Amino acid sequence: QVALVESGGGLVQAGGSLRLSCAASGHTFSNYIMGWFRQAPGKEREIVAHISSSGANTYYADSVKGRFTISRDNAKNTVYLQMNSLKPEDTAVYSCAAREDARWFGPLLRDYHMNNWGKGTQVTVSS
Repeated sequence: QVALVESGGGLVQAGGSLRLSCAASGHTFSNYIMGWFRQAPGKEREIVAHISSSGANTYYADSVKGRFTISRDNAKNTVYLQMNSLKPEDTAVYSCAAREDARWFGPLLRDYHMNNWGKGTQVTVSS
């Protein structure tokens, strides 16, 4: 198991930027696929982006492609989500998740594949 703690959420105006961080502790971070998911009020949780254990592969939901960037620093046990050109519809609780796996899931990764979750951080984008 790995413990995950998110930070960096907040209130921002439309068009602004935020950088989320997720710090991991426990088992070997570089063995884990890392993902960012979000859940808006009244909506199902959806994947935002994920990154392979090595960092060589990334996947983005169509809704954030070109605006968000996921990255990881295995030396710091941290995964990041740089969010630019934010829109009101990006408002949600953003959660970091991990799965110990060397395989690449691509567009097939879902929340039920992940077995370690952070508590989440609120991102609110005002219009």
